Amino acid sequence: MTSLAQPTRRHFLHASLTALAAGTVRGQADDGFPPTRVITRGPGHHWFGYYDKLQFDPTNRFVLGMKVDFEHRSPEADDVIEVGMVDLGDKDRWIPLGTSRAWNWQQGCMLQWIPGTESRVIWNDREQDRFVSHILDVKTGDKQTLPSPVYALSPDGREAVSCDFSRVADCRPGYGYAGIRDRFFDIMAPAESGITHVDLETGTAKLILSHEQLAQTGEVIDNHPTSKHHAYHLLCGPDGQRFILLHRWTQPKGGHLTRLITAAMDGSDLRIVIPNGYASHFIWRDPKHILSQAKGWLGNENWGNFLFEDRDSGIVGEVGRGVLDSGGHFSYLRGNQWLVSDTYPKGVRRLQTPHLYHIAGNRRFDLGHFPQPPDYKGEWRVDTHPRLSRDEAWVCVDAPHAGQGRQLHLIDIRGVTG
Repeated sequence: MTSLAQPTRRHFLHASLTALAAGTVRGQADDGFPPTRVITRGPGHHWFGYYDKLQFDPTNRFVLGMKVDFEHRSPEADDVIEVGMVDLGDKDRWIPLGTSRAWNWQQGCMLQWIPGTESRVIWNDREQDRFVSHILDVKTGDKQTLPSPVYALSPDGREAVSCDFSRVADCRPGYGYAGIRDRFFDIMAPAESGITHVDLETGTAKLILSHEQLAQTGEVIDNHPTSKHHAYHLLCGPDGQRFILLHRWTQPKGGHLTRLITAAMDGSDLRIVIPNGYASHFIWRDPKHILSQAKGWLGNENWGNFLFEDRDSGIVGEVGRGVLDSGGHFSYLRGNQWLVSDTYPKGVRRLQTPHLYHIAGNRRFDLGHFPQPPDYKGEWRVDTHPRLSRDEAWVCVDAPHAGQGRQLHLIDIRGVTG
């Protein structure tokens, strides 16, 4: 492994301004959008995945990503992706870091920087008949392998929560991993699988919340004898005390219903924040509040963005009705004054539109239009999933580009929020 000297923030800003001066950042002034540039290129297709992971290192110079040589089909057990990062301070040079056999199109292999560290990353992999995770120090090359995969990391980088990726692959294709069959395929709510707690220092994993327990907690509407229960979409709170999960159960005619539940990091103190079966994308606003897409609240029978307290049926109010897109993937920034989000493909050109939303002013600022060709659909679609740099100056999105397939795009948002 090549040793990588960690740059200062001044180095990164200097490199960024130099790129702007050299014209390598593509401005979209004709459309009124902020400057944007593509930071990966073929051969190979690059992406990062979900919006709630740390993609930028603490200096904002290195941007994580994954690389694959095919598109438009489901991953199979033998399909290998390359894990790497883009050096924004060196002409967007791609730096390989490793490989993975445990990945999907929507969330990759859970690649992310470990909070509280300067140069350590983690990602999931498969070794024979088990899923594992690798921790790599990109500066020293030191690497260790934990005997368990991870999903969401605590803010201090010392612990994580994870799920049964084989069961998710069975119940919700596109979010689990190929290669290992669900051990409890014929059991609707198994007692021996569910959410696990992972100690990132020792690698110890412990089941803290089973699918059986979830199926027996509170009222589970339309729970049929054939409903398969599964839990994923995990996210630790900003103070590290609790985490969110989506509890889902399949329906006889297809699809699923969903509850948003929070729990303490040991799996205790369950709170059913959204009980009615309709919950989707979410983010913590602070340790006591959650913004989530839901429907059936406050007289709105359609999907919308609602603020909840971390308690049973904790509705507070609706955010951005008619302005903020109701299907986006959002994150807070600037002291919770702004949101960054996106849209699914819309219109004849199937345009996806990342955008910023100013909460107090109830104003939306579009950041660009990214067309998604029709062959990007279903499980292998390319959601933009906007991710913020640590200093909140940049947004990185995934999107197809100029016949090269999915690539990473960098948007300068300083002129909007500055």
